[in-house]
Amino acid sequence: MGCSKNLVDSEQLLLQFEAIGYQVEHNADVSNGGIVIINTCGFIGDAKEESIDTILEWSAARKNGRISKLFVMGCLSERYLKELTDEIPEVDHFYGKFNWKEVIADLGETYHNELKLKRHLTTPSHYAYIKISEGCNRTCSYCAIPIITGKHQSRPMEDILEEIRLLSSQGVKEFQLIAQDLSYYGKDLYHTLKLADLVEQISLIPGVEWLRLHYTYPYEFPLDILRVMRERPNVCSYLDMALQHISDNMLLKMRRKINKEQTLKLLKRIRLEVPGIHLRTTLMVGHPGETEADFRELCDFVKETRFERMGAFIYSEEEGTYAAKHYQDVIPAEVKQARLDELMLLQQGISEKINAAKVGKTFKVIVDREEQNYYVGRTEFDSPEVDPEVFISKEKKLKPGNFYNIEITSSEPYDLFGRTEY
Repeated sequence: MGCSKNLVDSEQLLLQFEAIGYQVEHNADVSNGGIVIINTCGFIGDAKEESIDTILEWSAARKNGRISKLFVMGCLSERYLKELTDEIPEVDHFYGKFNWKEVIADLGETYHNELKLKRHLTTPSHYAYIKISEGCNRTCSYCAIPIITGKHQSRPMEDILEEIRLLSSQGVKEFQLIAQDLSYYGKDLYHTLKLADLVEQISLIPGVEWLRLHYTYPYEFPLDILRVMRERPNVCSYLDMALQHISDNMLLKMRRKINKEQTLKLLKRIRLEVPGIHLRTTLMVGHPGETEADFRELCDFVKETRFERMGAFIYSEEEGTYAAKHYQDVIPAEVKQARLDELMLLQQGISEKINAAKVGKTFKVIVDREEQNYYVGRTEFDSPEVDPEVFISKEKKLKPGNFYNIEITSSEPYDLFGRTEY
């Protein structure tokens, strides 16, 4: 459950179980007599509720004897280990975010250390997520991630490169670099920001056709990555940077360490140095202290900046955070929802125009899957599961995992339609 960083942990565990002789099914709906392991999310209220509901569902199955054992791991159990252990005794054992390898020992088996850079992919075989660090050193007011995962810990560059070489040799063509904060990569290990060096070295590995960056932080952004994005053809012109807000009042309350002027200057430089780049951002509404004027300023910012990709969410008070300790969450729920709806409706109109401008143009597209009436793929500007897809007519037989030149014939606000270029 939760983010793609959790997915990587699950994929590593899958391979470990297969190595010791277990048959494993990912995201099974029903199990009779087997062992169930739930990898939880504990980020915000909705995610925690979903994780708890899932635990309770399988706890009932454990109590009724439908499954033999139930283990829970991940961010929720890292954060609420004692409470969960006391409240849900049907769970055989809870593990945190970083000690999940112990589940293997608790089953009387041995962890295969020689497999630490390998995993069983649950994504389509042509793309994979690559986690380059854990934790976060930022102190944003609303965020519980540092409480759950601790300080930023970069993975050694050699391990990341070797993992990508292994996956590339297995036919993986597209790599999504993920972390809570890509911008900080290398500072703890090498005493300087190393994201650009890492990306450049990855781009030189044979078989890496697309490389995409997720979750950069605007403060102390590693500007040298822009040169790499511009010069290396297999580094996608795509950048995911959560900005959260734009008004100086809110950026200060959120403890983002960057102001409006600096943010606008950074965005201008990114677009200048990487022509045609598609920017993805996430924005927050309803944070304590957000006035109507702050929200109007945020809407104006979205109108002017015209993000190619944008998501937004409502502030959720998380215990232990700076905001929970120092601010009162007094903005009514209906006001928060109305602001979210207005912001997303605004973005829908922007996305509709951006997509419409692609009609008649041809793009390199990777095909993810075949459906009854269409092949479904993505351009370099689209990350799996969160961004628009390209629905390709079946005039010509295509193979999932391969790249094709696709002419865009029509568009909708969040999807494109096309045909194979002859």
